[in-house]
Order: sequence, then structure tokens, then C-alpha cells
Amino acid sequence: MAAIMNFVGAFLGQKVAQTVSEVIDLSHVSSPSHGLVIVLAGLIGAIGWNLVTWYFGLPSSSSHALIGGLVGSALVAGGVIRWATIVDKVLIPMIASPLVGFGLAFLVMLSIMWIFRRRNPHRVSRGFRLAQTVSAAALALGHGLQDAQKTMGVIFLALVTGNYISPDSDLPLWVIFSAAFAISAGTYSGGFRIMRTLGRKIIHLDPPRAFSAESVGALVLYTTAFVWHAPVSTTHIITSAIMGSGATKRLSAVRWGVAKNILVAWVSTFPAAGIFAAVVYLILKFVFQLP
Repeated sequence: MAAIMNFVGAFLGQKVAQTVSEVIDLSHVSSPSHGLVIVLAGLIGAIGWNLVTWYFGLPSSSSHALIGGLVGSALVAGGVIRWATIVDKVLIPMIASPLVGFGLAFLVMLSIMWIFRRRNPHRVSRGFRLAQTVSAAALALGHGLQDAQKTMGVIFLALVTGNYISPDSDLPLWVIFSAAFAISAGTYSGGFRIMRTLGRKIIHLDPPRAFSAESVGALVLYTTAFVWHAPVSTTHIITSAIMGSGATKRLSAVRWGVAKNILVAWVSTFPAAGIFAAVVYLILKFVFQLP
């Protein structure tokens, strides 16, 4: 279900893709092929960091790894970094969206606890188990809406850099389809290490708390995509929402040690992916004998 909703969500908008494609400007590099090497290095940097965090089961942000990788490779290659776009559309939402997710999930769960305070707990849990199917689908739709567009943005950036299309062209349908297929295939293929971290290691989620976290996560994803056009991290938002809904049980119920490790991964993602990409670019520059 999540894979299907990822696929559908990828077709619901392209504004976030446009934002990602405008993070760096490679029009002044020596040649189109040189620009494509910069994009390639950025992608490899992001993939490398994602594999590291996946291995350790840490839900880091692929979104910020991707942007950090592009910025890192462009910096050492002499590309133009659009810092205003990064601050407005990446850094501020990166800080604000998890805080909003935590606070809203906490309030939603408190409301649920108050509304159903006199009901049979087992019956309430059974009802929310059904409702959680809807909230999980909504979250997966938002995940596809947000994260697939980031891949579209990078492909569009590569097409413009290589002079295959003009900057004012529409996003080709094959780009949208391929990004949608890739994210849904990735979701379908697994990721159980990260699932276990989110579903059990932070706090053992019961259906009402899972429903509140997923509903809030979906709301934040839709708002940032359609209103702010900001490439926020689905990972950051749902993780903080899980912490917020879990904190209503009792503060000690949240395993803050695991949360601390996740926070370290969040903070280090942008610079780590950038450094990784910069090193990859220098290697590729030597291999291809670029000026």
C-alpha cells in the first residue's frame, strides 16, 4: 500500500522539484559534461551517506543528503550556490518542520486521550488500528509527493546542465514516471532496519499514537509541498511526530538515547554528504581530466 501511494503521490506536484533544481547554478562551468560530473558527484555523495545511515538503522534525511551533496560538489567545482534558496527553502524548514511535527502530534494525541477517556481501551485501540490504515496511506502519499520530487529536481538539473532541455521547459513525463517508480520500488523492497527504529526503538507505538503521528506527518508534508514548496525531510517529520505522540504516555517512555543518535545523524547529514560529494568530485575530476 505504501509503495502504491508513493507512486501516486509523485504525480501530485512539481514545485518542490523546481526548488531542488534551483539550489545550484552550473551555467558557468566549463562545459555541459563538466556540469554533469558535478551533479553525478553530488548524487554519489548523497547515496554514500544514505548507505552509512541505513547500515546503522538511523532514519537520516535523503532530502538533505541530496542537497548537501549537490552543494558540496558545486563548491569545490566553482559552481554558483544559491544560498538564499537554501536558507529559505531548506535550512529554515529543516529546523521548523520537526518542531511543528513534535508539537502537533503531542496535541493531537492529548486530544485523542481526552475524547476517548471514558471508552473501552481495547475497543478504541481496535478502531484506531483501522484508522491507522488511512493515516499510513496519507503519509505514504505525502512521502511520494515530497521525496520523489527531489529526484525529479536533480534529473531536471542534469538535463538543463547537459543542454538537453531549456531551464523554462516543463518537467518531462518520463522524469516524473521514473522518479515515481524508483521511490515506490525502494519502499516495496524493504528498509526494515529503519522501520524497526521508528516503530519500536524510539517508543513502542500503539495504534492511537501511530495514527496521530502519521496524520500530523501527512499534514506537514502536504503543507510544505503545496504552500511552501520546500523540500522538507519526511524522515525528520515522522520521527519527531512519533516522539511527540509518544511523549504523551510519559516522557521516560521515549528512548531519548536513540533520539539523540537520530539527532546527530540529522545534524551531520548536510555537511557529511557535502564532504563525501566533494571528495568524489575531486576523484572524478582527476579520472576525466577535467579543467
